[in-house]
Amino acid sequence: MNTWELIDQMALELKPHYGRFLSGLGTDLLFTAHSHQAWPDASRDGHMAAWDDAARHIDGKWNIIFTEVLPKFQAHIAKRIGSTRPEDITIAPNTHELDYRLLSCLRPNPKVLTTASEFHSLRRQLIRSAEDGATVKFVDTNEDNFTARFIDNIRSDDWDLIALSYVFFTNARIVSTLTDILEVAAERETPVLVDLYHAFNAVPLATDLWPGQVFAVGGGYKYAQSGEGVCWMLLPEDSERYRPRNTGWFADFEHLESAQTKVSYGSHFQRFLGATFEPTPLYRANAVMDWMDVNNLSVENLRTQAKLQTELLISAFDDSSLNEKGFSVASPRENDLRANFVSFEHKNATEICTLLSQNGLRTDARGTLLRLGPAPYTTVKECQQAIETIQRLAV
Repeated sequence: MNTWELIDQMALELKPHYGRFLSGLGTDLLFTAHSHQAWPDASRDGHMAAWDDAARHIDGKWNIIFTEVLPKFQAHIAKRIGSTRPEDITIAPNTHELDYRLLSCLRPNPKVLTTASEFHSLRRQLIRSAEDGATVKFVDTNEDNFTARFIDNIRSDDWDLIALSYVFFTNARIVSTLTDILEVAAERETPVLVDLYHAFNAVPLATDLWPGQVFAVGGGYKYAQSGEGVCWMLLPEDSERYRPRNTGWFADFEHLESAQTKVSYGSHFQRFLGATFEPTPLYRANAVMDWMDVNNLSVENLRTQAKLQTELLISAFDDSSLNEKGFSVASPRENDLRANFVSFEHKNATEICTLLSQNGLRTDARGTLLRLGPAPYTTVKECQQAIETIQRLAV
């Protein structure tokens, strides 16, 4: 069995597990795995389990959530990010809430070093903070010497926070030198926020080996196939030094009824909790990751498949005449530097994306980048058809 037959075997075996989502597509090709993947049918079982617990236990459901559902979720996340500290994984409905809670730990008008390729949830918040006096420096990521320039910037000032993605959402580039960056930040005792959204459940991680004060944030909307409302942040081991100003009543259950003149916080993950949240996404995520475990969909296996699929997309592009139509490959061609989607650059990417969606190829665009994300259920033929569709419709 050759490489492409292996891709097809895995995809065809998995397709029936996504029957409820994929049946609604008809003949459309779904290439938005880097954004909203199809959910496996197991996710519906988790969704309904949350409803059943609420109906059965009413307010008593929270005991089940905090003693069973959440610890199970934390264990799943820890395993898939290479951590042995599930107790330090906190949760929120979205990464913005977690990012902002971390920012609220810093001094007023902090100094933040980041990149020009961060997702809008952080980028927008940092720009708004700068309007009120924060110092924010955005380092360009497009040049080959990004790591050296970023490290030079770390050493050039006393930053309150460093923030960067492990995989850039624009072009799928993996920051393979992340450990080098973290080591320099650790030398200066500067906390680092690492966005793992495009790495979680897509690229093998070893967060326990990362030096320094690292806050790693991610969620289930993309490669974890769990939908909205299920984001998380791995806190540093000694997170007790951090006191979020943006804090909710879930952050310290133990002392809620005590008379306080100073706000106290719970231990480990609790101190970064907000207030009442929708627990259904946790059930959904647990059901999906249980299903992945049963079906041998480890991060390593998912990564092996995605490398081959994205390599196939680039190969099909090279065999086409799309470069003559103004397209170029914006993602790294080296497999180990490219995460699990491919970006093609074109000046009219947004308009082309709309045209493709109207003609059965569901993709998305970010500025001048047309992004294609294959999924575990994507076949070789579908990868080839995607490039053929772009070739046929793009002018």
